[in-house]
Amino acid sequence: QDVREGFEATKREGLASFGDDRVFIEKFIESPRHIEIQLIGDQHGNIVYLNERECSIQRRHQKVVEEAPSPFVTPKMRKAMGEQAVALAQAVGYYSAGTVELIVSGADTTGEGFYFLEMNTRLQVEHPVTEEITGLDLVELMIRVAAGEPLGFSQDEVKLNGWSIENRVYAEDPYRGFLPSIGRLIRYNPPLPFALSEVEGLAPSGGASTSLSTNGEGVAESAEPRVRVDDGVREGGEVSMFYDPMIAKLITWAPTRDGAIAAQIAALDAFELEGPGNNIDFLSAIMQHPRFQSGALTTGFIAEEYPDGFHGAPADAELLKTLAAVGFCCRGEGGDRGERLQQFGVGGGAVEAVRIFL
Repeated sequence: QDVREGFEATKREGLASFGDDRVFIEKFIESPRHIEIQLIGDQHGNIVYLNERECSIQRRHQKVVEEAPSPFVTPKMRKAMGEQAVALAQAVGYYSAGTVELIVSGADTTGEGFYFLEMNTRLQVEHPVTEEITGLDLVELMIRVAAGEPLGFSQDEVKLNGWSIENRVYAEDPYRGFLPSIGRLIRYNPPLPFALSEVEGLAPSGGASTSLSTNGEGVAESAEPRVRVDDGVREGGEVSMFYDPMIAKLITWAPTRDGAIAAQIAALDAFELEGPGNNIDFLSAIMQHPRFQSGALTTGFIAEEYPDGFHGAPADAELLKTLAAVGFCCRGEGGDRGERLQQFGVGGGAVEAVRIFL
């Protein structure tokens, strides 16, 4: 009865709004996951897929966390998705970088429950995770392809080494309903790559290794985790209302998913950002969430796990006292720093940042 009434109501609304009461019916996807296939093709008819990306962690349909490969996709699924994505691109004569987005049923363990969403004929924000696991520079490939060069490698030569995760650092306040935030970057010190090697549990046993020995699936077993920051801002610059709120992309790579998550937690903790509100605390909470770490992801993850918004981790009375004292000192120092940055202009040349590792 509910379906019948809803169907009739939809027809009436369509007729009143568009003069057409025809109804388009789509399959309902249980436990939906957003998974996309990265493509690259040249002008000579060669096109390959560069594995997949899991982009299910979203807030209001805006991607927040991306990773490659997906913890859900099997080699069989990857091949089926990739071949269909390539067939689509070939059918329209597409070349350059592009992405085929799919909605995938997490409830369908057969791997056959994936459906087409759209194709993005461009390089996407989350392309670094694909670069990290394949060792390919997608921007360089796009330029070479545009110049008429052939790809220079086949599908069988595409690698899948390790695991990569990207967090989008936004200028928004998660403690105030993700309210957009603007202002001057009083302090901006992204994590340094070498800092991760000093974090206990991240460096491989026996010291760092630059080689990538792989197991049967081509996944690196022994290599040092690494961090990468893609940004276009600098300390003293201003985040305004006229541009996208994304401040930076924080990307980590490790031999395993657990290692990439641990590297993200360490890198987020080392990320110094003061001025406009930011979502670093929220990203760190996601990385440490048991459900995220288990890989049980859906597009409803944030709405389901944070239905009342994000409030941070609870703190006992003693910790609150300590944090209050530290906050008081930092507030004074931050105010002085802001005044000096304002005095010396956007470049802030007279203000030096000092890192102290304990």
